[in-house]
Amino acid sequence: MNVNIFEHLTPADFIAFFGYFIALAVVGWWAGRKKGKTAADYFLAGRSLPWYVVGSSYIAANISTEHFIGLIGAAVIYGICVATGEWSTIIAFSFLIWLYIPYLLNSKIYTAPEFLEKRFNTPMRTTFAAVTLIVNVVAFLGPVIYGGALVVVEILPVSIPTAIIGIAILSGFWAIWGGLKSVALMDLLTIFVMVGGGLSVTWLGLSHLGGGEGVFHGFARMIEVNQANGGWAREWLDTNVPYMINGSGAGDPYDRLLVLQPASHKVTSWVHWVFSFFYIGVWYTAINQHMIQKVLAAKDMYHARMGMVFASGLKLLLPFIVVIPGLIFFAMNPDILHPTPGQVAEISPEAVQSGDPSLYNAAAFAWSEDAANKTYILMIKDLVPPFLVGILLAALFGAIQSTVCSVLNSTSTVFTIDFYKKYIRPDAGEAREVIVGRLAGVIILTLSIGVALMLAYATRVNLFWYIQMLYVLFAPPFSATFLVGSLWRRVSGRDALIATYVSLVFALGLKVLEFNHALPAWLMPFVMQGLTVWAVCLVVLFISTMLSAPPPTEQVTDDLTFNWKKMDFGTGLGTRWWNSVTLWWILTVAGMFFFVALFSIIL
Repeated sequence: MNVNIFEHLTPADFIAFFGYFIALAVVGWWAGRKKGKTAADYFLAGRSLPWYVVGSSYIAANISTEHFIGLIGAAVIYGICVATGEWSTIIAFSFLIWLYIPYLLNSKIYTAPEFLEKRFNTPMRTTFAAVTLIVNVVAFLGPVIYGGALVVVEILPVSIPTAIIGIAILSGFWAIWGGLKSVALMDLLTIFVMVGGGLSVTWLGLSHLGGGEGVFHGFARMIEVNQANGGWAREWLDTNVPYMINGSGAGDPYDRLLVLQPASHKVTSWVHWVFSFFYIGVWYTAINQHMIQKVLAAKDMYHARMGMVFASGLKLLLPFIVVIPGLIFFAMNPDILHPTPGQVAEISPEAVQSGDPSLYNAAAFAWSEDAANKTYILMIKDLVPPFLVGILLAALFGAIQSTVCSVLNSTSTVFTIDFYKKYIRPDAGEAREVIVGRLAGVIILTLSIGVALMLAYATRVNLFWYIQMLYVLFAPPFSATFLVGSLWRRVSGRDALIATYVSLVFALGLKVLEFNHALPAWLMPFVMQGLTVWAVCLVVLFISTMLSAPPPTEQVTDDLTFNWKKMDFGTGLGTRWWNSVTLWWILTVAGMFFFVALFSIIL
């Protein structure tokens, strides 16, 4: 399904598109121009980032093709529930703001694995660092570059390999050359373009649905169609609900405007909302290097905390950029929801030839699910005027660029600090560390290009599914050990290591059973797999801890574990009401509950 947007681009679009990248290059050069960088300058921007850069860079690193391509496409198929991952993140951010930031900053670390060594032991540090390197290449850089290439070939007359290599080089250059400060300040520009451009698509989409009567009429029309009380929308849901909720049958109820879906939902459910912080949120927000590196680079406690409050506000806004357009597109009754027999045959010729309605419907749903990934590009092509098209394409590529830059910078940081300096050259000077960081960045980028090419040619994979599959493999064990190790001083490094390895093997076993169609239906959703792996890690951790000796006292100091009587809840909270961390945090949490109520109770 080729969109052919290239032939619709005007000179004004090219001016806007390339103007953005010129501005980005100027920012990257200016931020990274300092000569003789120290390791702190290169890897942590000299610990000088203000709150608005911390928050912007954190969110820019989080947004990628998975959002503009995968998430909008998922919203077309599944409805508002895919916003769960954005709004529920505010819960994880709250724990980071109030509990983890104080002692992460006080530890003066460069990397999250460094912290795990201080709390547990060297093998735990090395294990987490090794997993981080592999995951960053396989689950972040490779898929993001590949997803970006899929978009490029829909826009420009280039091949997949050319697009992959071009994106990797253009995105990775500034991270390798300028370090974190270049990345962070470029992210500030990217967020501005991304938010402004993304909201314009939502506005234009609602205007289109309004049929000349305004965006409010368009919003009402969007809600009406997505409620699916009758007509083609009800018929489509009745046919396809078995492929959205495991164990359901044709004609079973499905509410597209319900945020909290059943536990058996294929993509996301109420279980994710309630437990996501525990089995994935702790890892993603507090010890995922390419995210937490922005917090470690903050000027001080206030800028770190307010930066994450600002990030929470951006998370509230994100579904209106990367989810609501999917609801709008569904209300437009697009052709992708009604594939022809020829299109269904692209997925399964046997389903068309068999005459079996259930096989045909399953193949048709799979085709629509894949085709929905083109939603954002289709909406730009059909709804957006010249010049703004260039801005929106720039926002899309900005999302790719910012993620690649952040992950590349953090991965080279982990390699340099946790492997090179730890094992190869402990006496390496800071200038040498910067050189090694740059060389590591080149090698890591090359490996990521290889992963992207593999995804393009060795397998046909849905990016959203691929990334979620990898998350449930590696995130829950580290989330569990880090969380429990923070709360329970009795846990030793040996206990953490045993629990981590057992749960990683268990997670791999689940995927083997899934690929062999041997998992029970309740374990099929990614959410349930992640929660189960997390629970197994907790059980093993508890048993091992009760059977082993306690850790040395230097591993359970107040800087490494929670001492509720000495917790630093009052530092870095602002001096006036208008810069109060507490006030703005309360408002973001209240906003989260309001949107959940809006789309689950009111509408």
